[in-house]
Amino acid sequence: MITNGDHLTMSSREVAELVEKRHDNVKRTMESLSEKGLIAFTQTEEKATGGRPGTVYLVGKRDSYVVVAQLSPEFTARLVDRWQELEQQAQTHAAIDFNDPAKLRGYLLQATEEIEKRDQKILYLAPKAEALDRIATADGSLCITNAAKDLQVRPKDLFNFLSHRKWIYKRTGSSSWTAYQDKIQQGLLEHKTTEVTRSDGSNKVTEQVRVTPKGLTKLARLVAEGEVA
Repeated sequence: MITNGDHLTMSSREVAELVEKRHDNVKRTMESLSEKGLIAFTQTEEKATGGRPGTVYLVGKRDSYVVVAQLSPEFTARLVDRWQELEQQAQTHAAIDFNDPAKLRGYLLQATEEIEKRDQKILYLAPKAEALDRIATADGSLCITNAAKDLQVRPKDLFNFLSHRKWIYKRTGSSSWTAYQDKIQQGLLEHKTTEVTRSDGSNKVTEQVRVTPKGLTKLARLVAEGEVA
């Protein structure tokens, strides 16, 4: 978060982290949208991390939504959550009177309680996180139907979710599902060729989309967040 006068801004670096895109791609998108008059941004230099200082772009709340909608619509909810955090931090900071010891002490006590609650939540979630990590490093993959069973959701709902979120699609004239290339590159899905026997005894080679352990881990988190229903 960077405060520009009375306005909060978000950097292109943070946008890139939120939508899991390369920073240079995010900057190019911002430049393209700016040329079309859809957004406005300012430039600033970020501290060097071993090399020369890099340039980042700063955008306001409204323009950040335009950028994320262009880059990756499915991450809009994550952006909303992040802006709520930034605005709450700004309000809290503005409300603190650092010259009043009593108010400052009250704020520190409140912050301590929040930290303790967060630590308790971490302790509660740690075993679940470890289980998800074990899944992510496991071998093998599952067909989507079996993945739905492991996730305890209806196969129909999982297929609909994967199609809507652009994990899978059907080619024109085909009845089988195909994985989007970016999901394959991210290691979330894979294709597996199998040979099945028809009722007449003949064999048929088919290609099936399968969910990798990494993909199952991500879907499990989305199910826990209520994204898959």
